[in-house]
Amino acid sequence: MDGIIPINKDRGMTSHDVVARMRGILHTKRVGHSGTLDPNVDGVLPICVGRATKVVDYLMEYGKVYTGSITLGYATTTEDLDGEVVETKVIDKPFSVSEIDEALQSLVGEIIQIPPMYSAVKVNGRKLYEYARKGETVERPSRKINVKSFVQTKPTVFDEEQHTQTIFFKVECGKGTYVRTLAVDAGKFLNVPAVMSDLTRQSSGGFNLSDSVTLEQLEKLAEQDEVSTVARPLSYGLRKFPAVTINAEQWELVQHGGFIKIKDEHRPEITIMYDNDIQAIYMLDERYDLYRPKKMLLAR
Repeated sequence: MDGIIPINKDRGMTSHDVVARMRGILHTKRVGHSGTLDPNVDGVLPICVGRATKVVDYLMEYGKVYTGSITLGYATTTEDLDGEVVETKVIDKPFSVSEIDEALQSLVGEIIQIPPMYSAVKVNGRKLYEYARKGETVERPSRKINVKSFVQTKPTVFDEEQHTQTIFFKVECGKGTYVRTLAVDAGKFLNVPAVMSDLTRQSSGGFNLSDSVTLEQLEKLAEQDEVSTVARPLSYGLRKFPAVTINAEQWELVQHGGFIKIKDEHRPEITIMYDNDIQAIYMLDERYDLYRPKKMLLAR
């Protein structure tokens, strides 16, 4: 089959675990995920199957929405609850709503973020977590990310016995954002160590939790031959591009990667439709006022 299936991932599973399980359920090797979701995080994980694996990169360009909590008063090696505590600071008086709002707002917009050591970002051909597990540190490349909004969702909780304070948040952000690091940076703004203490991905690739199914539900659907009821077509991942239907003569050119003329069309990128299916992504070559192939998705 070809399509995109939004999975509601359970905690305790890696994204690779989900892919491996789906290969077994769907009896195909052409399965890939659109953006890693850490084992201790649950929520939406869009999975591409068959030809749809070719649009993984485009799905990742859609924004993501997370809800969770940040606990102030201590920090860990992994920036979440999985790591060892490396710093503590007693909080005797809880931060006010306005102080927390200011900290979160300071991280909204286009900002520079340094990925955590416990991450899959590669440096010199090795993933950062491989260095971290050996106790090694390396210079991490900074990256530009975009945070659309970062707000509190309910009143904070101050623990007088533990001398910690927990913030509940919702964040809308672009690809490449480490929410764990946003949590730590919010703490830095308040001059206290912080850790991401809970996280759920509510939306990714244009899919919400309400659109998603668990692996157990998918298994049952597969047994009943009803997987198609929860799968979206490949075109769903490319819906931001205008779709142009071509004729048989143009189709002959497209099959061989040829340039084509699209009358009255001058948008930078389009999807090519033929036989009621997306066959390619084409981009405008302004030198010749023709469209040329950017990515081939031939269905036949």
